[in-house]
Amino acid sequence: MSVNREIAFEGLLLKAISPLPYEKAQRFIGPLSTKAMGLLPLKSLNCKKIKIERGDGSAFRACVMRGKKTEGKTIGVLWLHGGGYSLGAPEMAIMSFPRQLINNCNCVVVSPDYTLSSVKPYPAALNDAFTALLWLKENRKALGITCEKLVVGGESAGGGLTAALCIFARDKGEDCIGLQIPLYPMLDDRVTESSKHNTAPVWNTKANKSAWRIYLGDSVMNNGVSPYAAPARETDFGGLPPAISFIGTEEPFYDETLAFFEKLRNAGVDAALKEYKGGYHAFDMLAPYASISKDANRYLLAQYLKFTEKYILD
Repeated sequence: MSVNREIAFEGLLLKAISPLPYEKAQRFIGPLSTKAMGLLPLKSLNCKKIKIERGDGSAFRACVMRGKKTEGKTIGVLWLHGGGYSLGAPEMAIMSFPRQLINNCNCVVVSPDYTLSSVKPYPAALNDAFTALLWLKENRKALGITCEKLVVGGESAGGGLTAALCIFARDKGEDCIGLQIPLYPMLDDRVTESSKHNTAPVWNTKANKSAWRIYLGDSVMNNGVSPYAAPARETDFGGLPPAISFIGTEEPFYDETLAFFEKLRNAGVDAALKEYKGGYHAFDMLAPYASISKDANRYLLAQYLKFTEKYILD
């Protein structure tokens, strides 16, 4: 392991205190994490919290955040938070890419509190993500969104859910996604070279195995796992939205992300991916002041502006 020196101390500290490698800890912390983070007001992100109804009459929380720039057309963004599918909450937007979008772009970002796998396994999270996508599409005008095509993105498990949702929406005939941002995405329940013996900070082999077991149960690593659950299993990449992302070389998702983007490009999909040497999982969120993190955020924002100009605003 060769972690970037600038973020090494934070990584070692997080590795020492993290309970995430343990399945029982993820199951216990998951429901608590979304309740605790749900108390954050996110005033700096112009956030309003709403409820989105499911087909059965139940509902889930969502954060609606408005960009601070007002010139030009307004883009709608569905952002799916990370946390290994088992943890996290939409309020994590305060430390992830939506913060960059809110501060620099004319957009409306909707981040749903999708069902965590520690509460209910796959496909609950995907169903909630699809419900949120349709809600965003149907309420576009009421939200002040002036572009027909939407952006879907997310970090980590949210990145995996982004890729899964794009495949699912395509197969359902929903042609409303103009750009996907699967940021260092959790795509493959199977073992890869980078996830096999990974001991990096924040997220590693043990944490990854535990999270996939919680999400997929006894079907994990079986041949019949759906690409809607593990998008790396998809074989048809045609017709998927353009994609942008970055990935650290030291994290378990490195190989699966490179393979996924290569398959997108081979299918004729415009896909931009940048590698960051020595970067561990979510380094941009956990050490935002480091030069490697600043460069990653600048890169992603520049690609967002480039791709939305080409595929959303055009």
